[in-house]
Amino acid sequence: MMTRWRPLARLLAAGCAARLGYTALTRAQPGGEKTWTRTNHRGEPVTLLEGPAVTAGAVSAALAVPGLDGRLRLALGLAGAGAGMVGCYDDLAASGDRRGFRGHLGALGRGEVTTGAIKIAGIGAAGLAAAVLLDCRDNGRGAVTWPVTSAPWRFADVAVNAALVAGSANTVNLFDLRPGRAIKVGALASLAIALAGPQARAAAAAPAGAAAALLPEDLRERSMLGDSGANALGAMLGVAAAASLPRPARIAALGVLAGLTAASEKVSFTKVIARTPPLNWLDMLGRRPVAAPSAGAARPEGGTPGDGGAALSPAATGTPRPR
Repeated sequence: MMTRWRPLARLLAAGCAARLGYTALTRAQPGGEKTWTRTNHRGEPVTLLEGPAVTAGAVSAALAVPGLDGRLRLALGLAGAGAGMVGCYDDLAASGDRRGFRGHLGALGRGEVTTGAIKIAGIGAAGLAAAVLLDCRDNGRGAVTWPVTSAPWRFADVAVNAALVAGSANTVNLFDLRPGRAIKVGALASLAIALAGPQARAAAAAPAGAAAALLPEDLRERSMLGDSGANALGAMLGVAAAASLPRPARIAALGVLAGLTAASEKVSFTKVIARTPPLNWLDMLGRRPVAAPSAGAARPEGGTPGDGGAALSPAATGTPRPR
């Protein structure tokens, strides 16, 4: 009976931690309010502090609430914290003049290291570290040990899991282009993962709970996930999927993520959603009415792990973000 309620306990703990973190951060405004403020498509200010609050709430609940073995708790915490930190770096430091894998890797080929390229490397490293942890064994006392034997299929599993974590971080971020959209995508992904069983529900509960707790702020356009929150949410859901789904399902999920990433370089997700009534209904659920787009609001929707939401101009520049 206790085990059955642990996913709910983790969900509630993450939500409470995220709300408390958001309240504390918005009061403290580390670095000053201007550091975290961006201007949306309505010309209204929104804060990026939602992202760090979601990251902190999800990671703390994943690590602190019992019900998962040591390796999975560590993998969730590492993936969420790692993706959230490099996402926060890109939120605050990006100039916004490079978009998508092609833009960042093209710049890297010319010797220019962009914040997006740093984030690609950082999320990839966090995904690999989480995948290695998942491949470890729990000794039953909360500690993990390296596997005694190795086999080619195990290395393949590590590679698939690492790509699944990084790909999930990127994909959730690709949808952080309108209020509440990334959190709704994360919620649907959490429900799909939860079908895999009790461990899947427990693993997905922390990121889902933290994000859901701040959904009202996001929908009211007071705050936004940015790269920090979207990358952390996606990475932790990727870990939950990697730890819970059978190999064929993980490979299929990775194919879907790769397809969405490739499509984002060419296709506007916002336009596709607007033309599809069921998707548009879900996208607009709880949101304020759509405002007429301003001349400076349009931008490409391609993304890297982080471009979907946080390559933003400071509010002081007056550059609106297409949200």
